[in-house]
Amino acid sequence: MTFKKHPLPIPTQEYNVREEALTRRTVTDVLNTHEIDIDIAKTQADKTGSLAMRRFQFLLMGAS
Repeated sequence: MTFKKHPLPIPTQEYNVREEALTRRTVTDVLNTHEIDIDIAKTQADKTGSLAMRRFQFLLMGAS
């Protein structure tokens, strides 16, 4: 599973409609990307993500 860095824009002191729209769109895109990565790991479509999810489940069960 590859991780991508998505830098978030830094807001200006004064309110700007265009900047607000850009920030909203950027945050939405980043969240959608992470949601897709989580779905891939949950469905075990990605081998590395699948192994990490199984390890997490195993450790979680052993902790109780």
